[in-house]
Amino acid sequence: MRKDNKKFFNRLQNLEPPPELFDRIILAIKREQKLQRIKKLQFGFLFLSIFSISIMPFSWKMLINQMINSGIFYFVSTAVSNLAIFLNFWQDFIFAILESLPIVEIIFFAINLIIFLFTIHLFLSRKRLLLAYLIQK
Repeated sequence: MRKDNKKFFNRLQNLEPPPELFDRIILAIKREQKLQRIKKLQFGFLFLSIFSISIMPFSWKMLINQMINSGIFYFVSTAVSNLAIFLNFWQDFIFAILESLPIVEIIFFAINLIIFLFTIHLFLSRKRLLLAYLIQK
């Protein structure tokens, strides 16, 4: 029995792993790290898009309320209904409209919209990468 053990251990010592084994292990580790990064990135994009879409109605409502309260619609309706007066005093109308614009609300809504569209775009492009990785596996 002792001789059989020696032969077995001698065979085990003579076995060598295939030369490409190390490369396959490193490649598998890199793929898994890439998959983890993609998953984290997708979660971040998803969270940011949900956050921006949940704030979107509030920023829209705030923008509309400020536009109603600022009187922009009065200036625009006056310019449209009295075109001759508007053409005579167009510079004053333009300055009045620019002065009464709710700049902060416009910027807030625009940033919110840009963030939402940007995160949706990046999420969908990364989703394709994730699906390609999963199909490849």
